[in-house]
Amino acid sequence: MKEEDVNQCQIQEWYPKFKSVSIRTIIHELPECFVDYLLDDSGPFLLPLSVSGEDALPNRIHNPIDEEDYQVSEGSGDESEQPPLPLSFPELELNIKESINTLGGAVFPKLNWSAPKDSAWISSSGTLRCTSFSEIVLLLQSSDSLVHDLCHAYDSCSDKTLSRPPNFFLALRKWYSSFLPEMEFRCFVRSQELVGISQREVTTFYPTLLEKKNGLQLLIEDFFTENVRQKFESESYTVDVYVTKDGRVKILDFNPWGAFTLPLLFTWEELEQNLNKEEDGVDFRIVESHCGIRPGLKTAVPQDYLDTGPGSGWDQFLRKADEELRQQKMDPGNGA
Repeated sequence: MKEEDVNQCQIQEWYPKFKSVSIRTIIHELPECFVDYLLDDSGPFLLPLSVSGEDALPNRIHNPIDEEDYQVSEGSGDESEQPPLPLSFPELELNIKESINTLGGAVFPKLNWSAPKDSAWISSSGTLRCTSFSEIVLLLQSSDSLVHDLCHAYDSCSDKTLSRPPNFFLALRKWYSSFLPEMEFRCFVRSQELVGISQREVTTFYPTLLEKKNGLQLLIEDFFTENVRQKFESESYTVDVYVTKDGRVKILDFNPWGAFTLPLLFTWEELEQNLNKEEDGVDFRIVESHCGIRPGLKTAVPQDYLDTGPGSGWDQFLRKADEELRQQKMDPGNGA
């Protein structure tokens, strides 16, 4: 995999070319000060001060008593105890607020490559649905999986020269409450040939897919031939698509071939072999019974966060755990 292949999969690169066959999206370039804020883990977790007065958790109960431990009495003279003031990004906030309104009042966010799926639990709805700047920032700041975009996107590239892209972007995608997870599929393209299609949500058996399988395969294959094959510049990649109730196919995302992209119901070896089996047609796989469910993927983290390679979310978690263990060994009394 080359750096160029990874760059082609950034949403700000592919979306303008496929806008007519994707879901409505507005993309904002992020100021470097906001990127620094997302990466800063040196102090307490503070959301930016909202110029609109919006709260990321509007349903929470505010109890001043809980904050007594963080108050500093007047005249203490110890400035080191003063809590840091929250930052503010008024221009970015107002631009995002306008975009949310334009997209119907609710969006889900993602950076250049990834969405903060691992932090959905912290939102008031338990999903990536956001209606304000504060909700978006809460998801981004709480996500460990976005470390991939910010620091490790090029780690698997054979010609790696970059540690991060020169610019980061926030894509706001229109939220559809009618979205059906069973109608999302990952298409695997090798040397510009469609070699496999997999059900995207592999932790659930959907009986309706058994009835629709042949028709869905024809729809997706025709869509790929007419709208993707000659337009996406990489030779090998994956493309996630969604089939609507009225039989239209929409592009959701592009990902590089291999590396941190999950092969779902395939293995990468099988997909490589499928390239030489064109006479058998495209291999379309769905979960065909309860026995076919992949229980190992049903975890508290998103599917694309299960990578354990260098730079992955789990790799970062294990490194931090090792560091804490070393510190405890150096200072035995610290854990008393």
